[in-house]
Amino acid sequence: MRALYAVFGIGLLLDLGAVANAQSGSGSGTAASSAALPKDIDPQSLNRLPLLKRDDLDEAGKRLYNQLAGGPDKAVPPTGPVSLSLYSTPVGEAMELMNHHLRYEGVVKPRDYEVAILVVAREFDQPYEWSGHEIGAHKAMVPEQVIDAIRYNKDTTGLSGRDTLIITFTRALFHQRHQVDSDLFAKTLATFGKQGTFELEAIIGDYALTAVLLNANDQHLPPGRTQSLPVK
Repeated sequence: MRALYAVFGIGLLLDLGAVANAQSGSGSGTAASSAALPKDIDPQSLNRLPLLKRDDLDEAGKRLYNQLAGGPDKAVPPTGPVSLSLYSTPVGEAMELMNHHLRYEGVVKPRDYEVAILVVAREFDQPYEWSGHEIGAHKAMVPEQVIDAIRYNKDTTGLSGRDTLIITFTRALFHQRHQVDSDLFAKTLATFGKQGTFELEAIIGDYALTAVLLNANDQHLPPGRTQSLPVK
């Protein structure tokens, strides 16, 4: 379970709950029904690529599957970035390795990690990524005021200096020239240090990649995942 949680964060645990709900016939019904899905969306993966099962993979793919699932007798979530990563074993392994380090061995605190991810999810209007990491932010004790400032693209008035810095730094990479100016970089360096600043950048890039994969494949929310992100 640790390996599974490490790959793409708290949302995977929600996906496992959705699998259990689907098997038991329960669930909130917040995801689109099969009848309502676009024609190019697979009813199991809820995205544009069909669900890969362990038996579909070569030996290297099976090893990755076992690592992501936590064992050969367990299943990866049918939806989301973990399921998608099985389409390229080298890419999936690299993503797992980086994400594991950033979450468990890196120097960026869990609450700062979740704040940065929420900004990325909002910048990409990515509801699947947002829905998982909004829960992660609550678990990491990120104030609701911070979450709502990101959710509704508000300015950072009234937020702590640390949250303001993370939000401003992350937004800067997606706006205008996609650059961080010298003063903002110096403030980030003074707060997070050299390794922390680099790893914050890596977190932003990691979850930008995840958002691209989810958006390109039009990932829909599984049962039990609530749409709480305003999208265009």
